[in-house]
Amino acid sequence: MFYELSTMTLPFGTAAQAAANVQAFATAPDARGELLACWFTDIGTLNQMIVLRGFDDLATLQAERARTQLSPSPFGCGEIFQSLEQHSYQGFPWMKPVRPSAESGIRGPVYEIRTYGIKPGGVQATIDLWEQAVPAREEISPCVVAMVALDGPLRFTNIWAYPTVDARGKARADAVAKGIWPPKGGPAHLTTAMTSIIALPTSVSPLQ
Repeated sequence: MFYELSTMTLPFGTAAQAAANVQAFATAPDARGELLACWFTDIGTLNQMIVLRGFDDLATLQAERARTQLSPSPFGCGEIFQSLEQHSYQGFPWMKPVRPSAESGIRGPVYEIRTYGIKPGGVQATIDLWEQAVPAREEISPCVVAMVALDGPLRFTNIWAYPTVDARGKARADAVAKGIWPPKGGPAHLTTAMTSIIALPTSVSPLQ
């Protein structure tokens, strides 16, 4: 499964209109792929809308990227956003495809979006070590997706769902205390380039 993570920086007070425009753009008759999430940042870099879309193959992702880039108003927000970044990813091959909350049962409403740099040669080891460790970690809280970037610096992004910010802190502490997280040997393949954002779903987000 392939994914696109797009980030728009918005002026204050425009999130509701931007979300409606994103939904219309992503579900238009000529749109490809599927809108999976539309979040607005709450902790971290603020005033950002983060859009997750899924694609069955890379060609479809690239075609939709071209449609977005050639549009006079990407995501219907060309007159609103101050900047737009789009990044392509491939899900770890052992992970289930991301599905809306109504299908998967995964719900936040607190979502943590974490991105880690990977050392050269460390991609496959990271995928394998996460495959071993995630099942036990998911007994505490669900991993929405782990996906490796196809462009830009070598890195991967992992997204987790929690009912509250406090529950996030407790889940992470419990996982460390039980010795099930981080994946044993995993940090050796990572760089110190790490970011974390807490985001909440907008009203149009299939992941709630």
